[in-house]
Amino acid sequence: MNFAQDGSRTSQNYWGIGAVILLHIVLIYALVAGLARKVVDIIRPPAELQIVQEIIPPKPPEPPKLIKPKTATPPPKIQPTFVPKAEVKVAETPVPVIAAVTNTPTPPPPPVVAQPEPKPVHVSVSTSSRSGCSAPKYPEASIDNEESGTVTLALLINEDGKVIDSKVDKTSGFKALDWAAQKALSLCTFKPASTDGKPEKSWTKLQYVWKLSD
Repeated sequence: MNFAQDGSRTSQNYWGIGAVILLHIVLIYALVAGLARKVVDIIRPPAELQIVQEIIPPKPPEPPKLIKPKTATPPPKIQPTFVPKAEVKVAETPVPVIAAVTNTPTPPPPPVVAQPEPKPVHVSVSTSSRSGCSAPKYPEASIDNEESGTVTLALLINEDGKVIDSKVDKTSGFKALDWAAQKALSLCTFKPASTDGKPEKSWTKLQYVWKLSD
């Protein structure tokens, strides 16, 4: 009796263990299936939402409405007026009178002869008209030595006729006679030289003759 009870208990235990195992398998399967779905849901990217807009072709434009033209009233008839033609008068153009032209050349004007310019009138110093001086005095030594001769002096006469310079141009042969003539004649006043009547400074020559009386 105990053995039978033990056998039934053992079979009950097996069924209980199998049921528990089966329950665990179902739970495990449920868990695994649920987790797998969650993982798939997490990994799966959200589906892109694409909005497809329906392209509606534009409506064709409505044909323009035909507007009936209004009947225009015909213009009144205009009676043509008679316009007389204008008379055109043509002015007579006078015919120019062309005078006969001779081809005789005009003689050239006579050549202009240039008048020569008048030469300036030059007047030399007048040594014949002297004043303010006396004749040279014969040196006594030259008288004693019987010296004589002709001395030529060069005199510079200014605008006033006075001698401002003098020199012996040609000697008489005796210095005493040359010096006496130069000293006396340098004190004289002469008529100065001139050009066109205007006095000017000029050189002149004057001869003086020394001669002993018989």
